[in-house]
Amino acid sequence: MKKLSARRRHPLAALVVLLFALAATGGLYAAFAPAGEAKADQESSQSLAIEEGKKLYATGCSSCHGTGGQGTSDGPSLVGVGAAAVDFQVGTGRMPMQQPGPQAPKKPKIYSQDEINQLAAYVASLGSGPEQPTKKQYDPNGADIAKGGELFRTNCAQCHNFTGEGGALTHGKTAPDLSNVDEKHIYEAMQTGPQNMPAFPDTVMPEKSKKDIVAYLKTVNSDEAESPGGNKLGGFGPVSEGLFAWVFGLGALVVVAVWVAARTAKAKKS
Repeated sequence: MKKLSARRRHPLAALVVLLFALAATGGLYAAFAPAGEAKADQESSQSLAIEEGKKLYATGCSSCHGTGGQGTSDGPSLVGVGAAAVDFQVGTGRMPMQQPGPQAPKKPKIYSQDEINQLAAYVASLGSGPEQPTKKQYDPNGADIAKGGELFRTNCAQCHNFTGEGGALTHGKTAPDLSNVDEKHIYEAMQTGPQNMPAFPDTVMPEKSKKDIVAYLKTVNSDEAESPGGNKLGGFGPVSEGLFAWVFGLGALVVVAVWVAARTAKAKKS
């Protein structure tokens, strides 16, 4: 007991206790405080993005879509379209539209990606909708290209052609060429169904299937992709050459046959 009392009265005892208390306090703070601070910082950053997006929206979008995104006679409601729809429409330059028309054409974007993210945050705050995809979702590396081609031909080729080269639709509308479209925007278009395109949410087309389609389009439209026969006529390969031979070659044979028959008949009469 005397030895224990002596240690307690040791000059360094108070310092050791103080250091132990500080270490325990620091450990507890490191375990619990950062998560709360990170969440608070994230919420603060999101609130700031929404506020900045609201200002951008009031300047560039409210005249058509309404002051609260409720829509007007000049533009549809944006409540519930989600951040992915904003990133696609504004990121491809389709919005803001230059003038009313049957559909919004792709053009150079006028907002930076940070501003697009702020607009997306504000519109997402109006109602839940598809979020912007992560790179892992649309990155074509490791995807099943053959399966993507099968899915594309089943669900998309009737409008976009067999390799995504686009085509004409009714009433002045067109299915755009997909050969030079960013991978993220292809994925977002399937998520949100812009303009005349149907939407393919995960409940209809799983994330992996959309990724496979992105991989297929990037493969068939890459610089290394070969087109046997020259003019590929929308990905059919050498069909265009065969069509030329069939229409014009057969037509020339018909003309020759008629000419020979006419000459033969004339020779008989004479």
